Amino acid sequence: MSDLTRLTISEARTKLRAREIKATELTDAYLGAIDAANGSLNAYIAVTHDKARDMAKVSDEKLVKGEGGALEGIPLGIKDLFATEGVHTQACSHVLDGFEPCYESTVTANLWADGAVMLGKLNMDEFAMGSSNETSYYGAVINPWRAGGSNKQLVPGGSSGGSAAAVSAWLCAGATATDTGGSIRQPAAFTGTVGIKPTYGRVSRWGTVAFASSLDQAGPISRDVRDAAIMLKSMASVDARDTTSVDLPVPDYEAAIGRSVKGMKIGIPKEYRVEGMPADIEALWQKGIAWLKEAGAEIVDISLPHTKYALPAYYIVAPAEASSNLARYDGVRYGLRVPGKDIIEMYENTRAAGFGREVKRRIMIGTYVLSAGYYDAYYLQAQKVRTLIKKDFEDVFAAGIDVILTPATPSAAFGVADEDMANDPVKMYLNDVFTVTVNMAGLPGIAVPAGLDANGLPLGLQLIGRPFDEETLFQTAHVIEQAAGRFQPEKWW
Repeated sequence: MSDLTRLTISEARTKLRAREIKATELTDAYLGAIDAANGSLNAYIAVTHDKARDMAKVSDEKLVKGEGGALEGIPLGIKDLFATEGVHTQACSHVLDGFEPCYESTVTANLWADGAVMLGKLNMDEFAMGSSNETSYYGAVINPWRAGGSNKQLVPGGSSGGSAAAVSAWLCAGATATDTGGSIRQPAAFTGTVGIKPTYGRVSRWGTVAFASSLDQAGPISRDVRDAAIMLKSMASVDARDTTSVDLPVPDYEAAIGRSVKGMKIGIPKEYRVEGMPADIEALWQKGIAWLKEAGAEIVDISLPHTKYALPAYYIVAPAEASSNLARYDGVRYGLRVPGKDIIEMYENTRAAGFGREVKRRIMIGTYVLSAGYYDAYYLQAQKVRTLIKKDFEDVFAAGIDVILTPATPSAAFGVADEDMANDPVKMYLNDVFTVTVNMAGLPGIAVPAGLDANGLPLGLQLIGRPFDEETLFQTAHVIEQAAGRFQPEKWW
């Protein structure tokens, strides 16, 4: 029955509702696939076999009565950043050892209310800090894709690397993910999957472990654009417990799939043509432009002049907020505790042992930029730059642009333990060069697979939309998906 794992969410939904397959069968197929593959891919850090089967059983009972929800019986993987009641929730950090919350995040509660089934918790960069899924306390996730004729292990991107790898390798029908500077879109591009970062405030952050509160936003990673639309409809909601969530009706995103883009204005920002951009990426971008033009869209050259300041400003704002958010992990109330002669030494010992190298680096950067004498010079300046970046987008959209088209990443997936990346954190940070502007401005952005590079590795294009206009992103992304086709890795695991 392993072929069941190749069904998209929409295909599985149709078969489940027609009673052609059972939710228990579908769930068992995925659990079998996870048990067989996870030793090679390390996508899951906790598999909830019993819980999944119990949830699937309930779904089957509802489907028999014709009472199923929007995701009834659909097995999903959950990034380890989302609180799941009674189940491992540690943000892939040693500092949260043994933590199992007694509450459910709003996002996962919404998914369970719509009938989804939880397969387990997915690996990620520790506290979502990373672009390669190598900073996890539980080890690196391995990308299911390999370059032609090579056995070299590649990263799946980060921080939602476990989510992207699991979806790409048919180990879940879809997955939850989060995006602070590109952590949904970059791994989606590296694995040939679809990932959407919704507008800031579209999805509740309550019960999701915080990295940078003004930038974090949850979204889905899926196999195709339609599945992403289906998942986002269930994930999105207003939430009284998250004052940054916005009280706007959640549209039927799936209804936007298949609409024409004729007459739509697509902006092409000149600032995204970065120095040293690989020929594969430029060629892919040109293909995307041609596809949208052929579909009747108008291509317009635009300028986003403050783009070059986005990455440095992001790496001031994000670590500053992380420094503040991660102060709560002190060994007193939950998680790891390393004893000391007094409470100060206990704090120091716990945090020294509990946090990984990259998390420590960002806490130190963040504490520095917030310190007396540097706050005005760094943090305040970065927030002013952020306002200018947001205004760039507002001006472009006010001039009639509907969607902006850019590459999703500056390259295809790179190797695990890549020396260049390991020895130069800035080089690793540059992986987010095309994605961070979207978070700084609070806009929605989607990565859609659009082709393969010279080595047969997937590459993605990014579409950036107006605030709360995810529908237009789905509409436009579907046109690219139809033109480009679907991409799947060759199974080796």
